Amino acid sequence: MFLIGQFELAAQTLVRTAAITNSESKIAFTDTEGNTINAHGAGMLFHEGIYYLFGEIKNGETWLVPDQDWECYRVPAGGVSCYSSKDLKTWKNEGVALATSAGSPIKELDTSRVLERPKVIYNNKTGKFVMWMHTDDMKYGDSKCGLAVSDRPAGPYTFVGSVKPNGHMARDMTVFKDDDGKAYLIYASEMNATMHVCQLSDDYLEPTTNYSRILINDKREAPAMFKDNGKYFIITSGCTGWAPNAAAYATAPHPFGPWTKHGNPFKGPDADVTFHAQSTYVLPLNNKKNEFLFMADRWNKLDLKRSTYLWIPFNINNGKLEIFPE
Repeated sequence: MFLIGQFELAAQTLVRTAAITNSESKIAFTDTEGNTINAHGAGMLFHEGIYYLFGEIKNGETWLVPDQDWECYRVPAGGVSCYSSKDLKTWKNEGVALATSAGSPIKELDTSRVLERPKVIYNNKTGKFVMWMHTDDMKYGDSKCGLAVSDRPAGPYTFVGSVKPNGHMARDMTVFKDDDGKAYLIYASEMNATMHVCQLSDDYLEPTTNYSRILINDKREAPAMFKDNGKYFIITSGCTGWAPNAAAYATAPHPFGPWTKHGNPFKGPDADVTFHAQSTYVLPLNNKKNEFLFMADRWNKLDLKRSTYLWIPFNINNGKLEIFPE
């Protein structure tokens, strides 16, 4: 187990008693074989009663990419891992969902490149599991969304290709599937100055031309979108490289907006640095209303394979988002 305190499951509802973390306590997220979970920039899929955790595999030595105007620390692109759980506590390692290799004939899957923030959604019409991710060269010159598909939730996934949605660069990204089955890519664009929300095709395999520019010139990244009681929420991070900063959130009546900004949702000690973490995903718990899990990374820029995680359950109270440390 990897809990500080504990989660209790009652009537399929996850009751908030404490945050899930592995940084301050030095207790690692571990799988059923006792190995540390390796799933960074993660997303979560809930399918037929099972949670599937997908994330970046970070192994190998960290190095600093030269000739950059920020601290561009990297490890070899390790592909995408997958873990499964029925209770968010006990995790089975399902193996590598999307593999990379040195000298891969598929450019985007070469270990010399960047593969980040994988997110998987299920298409009820096609029966396909669709993975979107940020794929890039080491100096962030490509700035594309990559796509892979599978017939099984845990994979393996087959890489389809990469794209700049509507010709625009795409960096930190997430995917959001709405109640009506429509799905959206949300990504930092325009040199990270402005985010885009782009509707996907009905099969989730292509960006459409239906998109919106949001949080214009706010310089936000690491988006995590979710919905509560008909209202859309997005949590984002500032653009400070690997260093933590103050998160912000906004709300809207539709994924395309208009978006109203509300400031930092985090409260208490170290809220100004998001409890030393950066957002990656918000998971609705058990498909219940008003119960969510905030998922974040605590990056170790000098040794990225030792980066850790922070997960905090929270509720929406009268339409207001406030997340407290445990």
